[in-house]
Amino acid sequence: MDTDETRSVLVTGGRGFVGRAVAKLLQREGYEVVSLDASPIPTSAAGPWNDREVRCDLTDAEALLRVFEARHIRGIIHLAAILPTAAQRDPVRATQVNVDGSLNLLEQARRFGVGRMVFGSSLSVYGTRAAEQAVSETDQAAPEDLYGASKLYVEQLGAAYRQQFGLEFVSLRIGRVVGSGARSVSSAWRSEIFEFLGTRNATEIAVPYVGSERILLLHIDDVATMLVALVHAACPAHAIYNAVCESVVVDDLKRELERLNPNLGVKLGETHALGNPRRLDASRFRQEFGIQPLPIFEQLTRALHP
Repeated sequence: MDTDETRSVLVTGGRGFVGRAVAKLLQREGYEVVSLDASPIPTSAAGPWNDREVRCDLTDAEALLRVFEARHIRGIIHLAAILPTAAQRDPVRATQVNVDGSLNLLEQARRFGVGRMVFGSSLSVYGTRAAEQAVSETDQAAPEDLYGASKLYVEQLGAAYRQQFGLEFVSLRIGRVVGSGARSVSSAWRSEIFEFLGTRNATEIAVPYVGSERILLLHIDDVATMLVALVHAACPAHAIYNAVCESVVVDDLKRELERLNPNLGVKLGETHALGNPRRLDASRFRQEFGIQPLPIFEQLTRALHP
């Protein structure tokens, strides 16, 4: 959809961790960005596209209609969602936002002739898999929680809109995103492993998994690059892609962090990474788009020694 007439992109969840990175990258690449989020717009916000910040709850169909009426939106990156921990606490709200809100967005995309909608899905659609199994897009989905189930259902809604109305709907299934600035309460370690790298004081990071566990990680900048690549592509060959992630053994992550900075201590937990695969086949995306992220340990080294 890369033409002069199709460079206005709506980013839902635009003030979230991934949304902020995506919006910045889109703007650097010359797109007009409309950043939509249900959270209040920060009064301290500053930047060349802040007049494009919009506060809107996707469950409010009338408010969402007004957003589309007021702006010429040609592409969408849909990231807004109630995340797994909050979804478990409030399944009603999670269903309203993750499913009903997505349906509202699809309807406006259809009504206003949006060229392409890129959906930030999740590897949780696959459910738990054996440690030796590298999961590809052709493997059957089997989500084990409300969050994963809602992601899968929105993918199916997108497929229906693609078939019935010709809306280009493309899904990127994303693993655990790490990097500075997540502001997460339930998974603070994903940012702390970068933010605490340079500490001069004894500091402990709590990672909840057992040392033998494998987790699929990707850096915030890389997931933004992948999402924007899907918007930018003339014609993606597939409707679903696994994001290019790295399978990291938790014990190895602990050792590398403590090696990089002896002031850091990593305390491991006793849980297993259930609900997600441990290994991934992302060759579909890698071969089509030529994106190969730096290994996570190299990302950490560069963060410590920029």
